[in-house]
Amino acid sequence: MDHTIAAISTATGEAGIGIVRMSGKDSFEIGNKIFRGINSKEVTIKDNRKMKYGHIYDGEKLIDEVLICFMKGPHTYTREDIVEIYTHGGVISVKKVLDTLLKNGAEVADRGEFTKRAFLNGRLDLSQAEAVIDMIKAKTDKAYDASLNQLEGSLKNKIGNYRDKMLNILARLEYSINFTEDFLEEPDISPVIKESEEVLEGLKKLYNSSNKGKIIRDGIETAIIGKPNVGKSSLLNALIKEKKAIVTDIPGTTRDVVEEYIDLDGIALKISDTAGIRDTEDIVEKLGVDKSLEFIDKADLIIAMFDVSRDFDEEDRKIFNLIENKNAIVVFNKIDILKEDIDIEKYEKKYPIIKMSVKKDNGIEDLEKYIMEMFFKGDIISSNETLVTNVRHRDLIEKAIKSLSSAVEDLKMDIPIDCIEVDIRETWDILGQITGDTVEDDILNKIFQDFCVGK
Repeated sequence: MDHTIAAISTATGEAGIGIVRMSGKDSFEIGNKIFRGINSKEVTIKDNRKMKYGHIYDGEKLIDEVLICFMKGPHTYTREDIVEIYTHGGVISVKKVLDTLLKNGAEVADRGEFTKRAFLNGRLDLSQAEAVIDMIKAKTDKAYDASLNQLEGSLKNKIGNYRDKMLNILARLEYSINFTEDFLEEPDISPVIKESEEVLEGLKKLYNSSNKGKIIRDGIETAIIGKPNVGKSSLLNALIKEKKAIVTDIPGTTRDVVEEYIDLDGIALKISDTAGIRDTEDIVEKLGVDKSLEFIDKADLIIAMFDVSRDFDEEDRKIFNLIENKNAIVVFNKIDILKEDIDIEKYEKKYPIIKMSVKKDNGIEDLEKYIMEMFFKGDIISSNETLVTNVRHRDLIEKAIKSLSSAVEDLKMDIPIDCIEVDIRETWDILGQITGDTVEDDILNKIFQDFCVGK
């Protein structure tokens, strides 16, 4: 980390301001090379954290009128010296300022390199660093709040507490192995079993939170399926409160999947309006139908729509078969003109049914409420709840549970302590991969590749 990095930290496009950020040991020197203040040519340590007005120059060529802030480490995001330059917004101005920094000794930052330096310099642990990108990508308030909770150290503190307990257990086992050989009595391992079971119970609770955490972080993958012209696109438009999908009386209008996010009481629903499912000779429409069938397999939730203003036919029955044993809600649309010989009670015994008239805006709220009840019992998330929202964390916790479970079983079966120590140490090591204490470089690189440039 000897080199000084620089990047544009604001999104590309027109805006009021743009921000170019630089971090590293040469930040102040490079900043002073290109900045000319109104009252003073050079920014000194006395100007730490003060906004200064002036201009950026490339040699004698004026680049932009800016505000600049020099921040002395270690009390910065990366714990290094940082310079932030606030330019006029737009594509060209920020690019010209960045190019000027690069000409004067800075290097282009990799994706997430500022946050990676914050981690490597001890400003954040790895779980907190990952929370940063989750905050940036959050699509709802609850996803943002869960990420903020993790950034503030909720998961870090829990995992750190469990690792401390595992270290205490390891110390007891080491003592038993190395210092009790000459005693006639076997060492008492009941405290080790008790403490191991307490950690195991805590890890299981964390793991069980991962389903809720995944939904809050990634949303609910939802596919609206049904025959052509049953009201799928109209339902999508009603849910997002926008005419996103084309609605006509001509069957087969939707030939590709239309995707949209909606915020449902703080939970993101990624809704896919799929092509109508039917037998067709039209090659393009058939491709859309095939894609619809793929979405059925990968969706967290299926909303199967049926037009109850007409008799059910063989294609309707095929759709009922497709949702067999799936997480599905059946929507009976056009309930205001219900065909009299359709036996709704027969279907209510087998499926959750929402009666709806999309055209008259009836039943939409009932569907939204049912989705929330389906995925969450009681409160979605309390303010102090620690959720596992990251797949990497969930998988590591699962591995730790397996390793620690094996150790507890062996302890109860009086397996030699030196054999049990291997599983205990492995559990301690696995938990360290969550916080970054024992993580390998290739995993680190993979994690920070998911970040945006400039963060």
